[in-house]
Amino acid sequence: MGPSEALARLFTAEGKRDPYPLYDALWPLGPAFRLGPELVMVLGYDECSAALRHRDLLVTDADAHLRTGLLAHSTWQCFTKIMMFSNEPDHGRLRQFAGDAYSPRQVARLRPAAVDQARTLIADLSGRVDLVAAYTYPFTMAVTGDLLGIPSSDRDALRVPVLACTTAFEPILTQDELAAADAGMDVLTDYFRELIRHRRRHPSDDLTGTMVRDGEATGAISEEELVASLVLFLIAGTQTPSDVIGNAVQLVVSRRLPAHDLVADPGTLSDFITEAVRIDPAIHMLTRVAARDLELGGVHIAAGSRVLLTLAAANRDPRRFGWQDEFDVGREGNAPLAFGLGTHYCLGASFAKLLVDVALAELLRRFPAMSLASEPSYREQLVQRGLADLVVNLEG
Repeated sequence: MGPSEALARLFTAEGKRDPYPLYDALWPLGPAFRLGPELVMVLGYDECSAALRHRDLLVTDADAHLRTGLLAHSTWQCFTKIMMFSNEPDHGRLRQFAGDAYSPRQVARLRPAAVDQARTLIADLSGRVDLVAAYTYPFTMAVTGDLLGIPSSDRDALRVPVLACTTAFEPILTQDELAAADAGMDVLTDYFRELIRHRRRHPSDDLTGTMVRDGEATGAISEEELVASLVLFLIAGTQTPSDVIGNAVQLVVSRRLPAHDLVADPGTLSDFITEAVRIDPAIHMLTRVAARDLELGGVHIAAGSRVLLTLAAANRDPRRFGWQDEFDVGREGNAPLAFGLGTHYCLGASFAKLLVDVALAELLRRFPAMSLASEPSYREQLVQRGLADLVVNLEG
């Protein structure tokens, strides 16, 4: 397959289901190459790393979306109020306000409760089961729901809206996808506005209650920014870790990796998770916008151009990861770009790692012989990529 054919397939439903051969086929074009007059695609690890740290490559904030028309949609009206899609000075202000929520000390306190949630869910599993529906998402929603103070009775109704919102990240969107994303966002923003009102009447020590109290005391964040931040914490705390857990379990069962060995000690499990997010990450792409003319990977990028950072391809850069398609738990110097780099490094990375670590340790320890019952299928998404289902026989 040539690069032109690979590009043509990449953003199709078929390409989204299995993009890795297409990434490989693009390498003859180089680690960075032009897709159009104002669009550059980056595959290289060093080039993506440099771009993520480059102060003149900005995230797609509200100003950037004035040109795209996406600000007419409720999804992006909300997303452009969160730190992930804000540049300075708003990014630093929003990140500082929420920083304590995911500090290592705070995250460590969540581990016992996370273990209890995993064991409770596992106790109900038997026989043939879809782990996405019965374990990976219910687990991340349970822990994140407790953190945010979302009542258990409300959580099931939030699953479809959360997933719908993630489709808005796709670089090429249909009107149907945008309509579904907007509908999902409307549900989430309405929900958190009501939860904020409830916390004002009934203060609490959960993250929502704390942010409401701190926001009112300091004036550091607006009402709309508070709503948007809670939407971000819900989506990032549920869908992304669920996708990482599902992808990792799929690697174990499809490659018949020794589950007992993986959970024998924390260091081995940590190395396994690092390699899992390298070879099959949940986030495949990030977009940046050039604030001025610059050069990246030998390609001139004009001010205003968009740069598509293909992190999933960078994690398989043959210059950095020799034998990049081989799954190697003991890979030396393994530092995939799964959580980004620089000032926009994922604020909740330690929380996500805790969820993945606990979910995998408990599941693999209880069902070390599980096997695939049917071929797993991926959702038709490229940016936020994860399994639609993972049906296994738990006892092998």
